[in-house]
Formats: sequence, structure tokens, C-alpha cells
Amino acid sequence: MTPSSNQPPVAEKRLSERPLIHPTANVIDSTIGDWTEIGRSTLFCRSALGDYSYIVEDCDVDWTEIGKFCSIARSVRINPGNHPTWRASQHHWTYRAASYELGEDEPEFFAWREENRVLIGHDVWIGHGVTILPGVSIGTGAVVGAGAVVSKDVDNYMIVGGVAAKPLRRRFSEMQGDALLKIAYWNWGREQLRTALPDIRSLTIDAFIEKYG
Repeated sequence: MTPSSNQPPVAEKRLSERPLIHPTANVIDSTIGDWTEIGRSTLFCRSALGDYSYIVEDCDVDWTEIGKFCSIARSVRINPGNHPTWRASQHHWTYRAASYELGEDEPEFFAWREENRVLIGHDVWIGHGVTILPGVSIGTGAVVGAGAVVSKDVDNYMIVGGVAAKPLRRRFSEMQGDALLKIAYWNWGREQLRTALPDIRSLTIDAFIEKYG
């Protein structure tokens, strides 16, 4: 991964080791991996995107760690800022007071937001219009159905959906999931990925685990 500047690189015509970032996307204080893509009108702040992961159009991501080989659909919101609901006023003038010339900003409040990062594992698929709330962890291999609002942690290889999101079913058994975590294909080099591609396409999950476990 390489740190980004506040100005997005010029978009290239195809994926490569250099991140492919649409000119209308805004990447701020973030780390972007190789063979990645960030789509049109996406705001990506103070976050990390692992190798081979992509985010398509109109997404908003803040204070989030995203693993490798993740697929994030349109209009996804990850880690929207919480407001101080316990105060007499929950409006952001209480922590952005300088903007209103009413006092100094409140660094402790922003530190609290940073501590509530979202953590997303590897090979996760997040569907259209999903919202993932602060402090949530999404396990490796999980699927989040379109339109879901995720307020609780999601296990590895679990499919969730709904408002609020609930477990629907596992993609694989716990034993199969544990075996896939040990194989950890997302850490393979490019030549190993290329060689294994026919098996990933054709083998059953048990046959794949038997061969590569």
C-alpha cells in the first residue's frame, strides 16, 4: 500500500498496481493498495483499502480499515459520524465551535470518532445502499445484502441483511470457514493466484480446501 495525497491521481484506463481513482472521487489522508479502484463521486477519508478491493460510485467512507479483495457496491455509507446524543445539544456546533465563532473545536470528540473505526475483513461483498455504523467489524468472506443497516458485528462467511441487519445464513460451515482462513488466498502472490484461478472457478469448496489446505 502507498499513502495518498489529498488530490486524487488521474484515472487510468485499466487496473494496475497504481490505484485507479475516478477524477471526481476525493481521497483524503488514506492508504490505497495495488490493483484497487475507487469510483465516481466517492469520498474516501482517513481509511485504508486493501489490494484488489474496489468501491464503485457515490460511496462515503470514513475511519475504516478494508481488507483485500473486497467488493463494495454503489451508494454505500461506512462509518457515518455519530453525534453526541447524551448532551443537551447534539448539533455539531458543540464540537466544531470554531466554525461558528463560539469557542474552540473539541479534539477529544474527534478522537472518540477515530477510536470507533469500522473494520472489514478480506473478500467481503457489501451490496448497494448499505450503511455500516461506527465501531462495527465485518468478518472475512461475509456478505451484506443491499439496503442493510449494520449496527452489530458480522461473523466470518456470514450473510446478513435487513434493517437492522440480521444473520440470514452462512456461506460455508464453520469448519470450512476456518479452513479458508488458514489457506488465506488473499495473501498469495500474483503467480499463485493466476495458477489457482481454474481451481477457484471449478472446484467445490471441499475439493478446494482439500487441495490447498
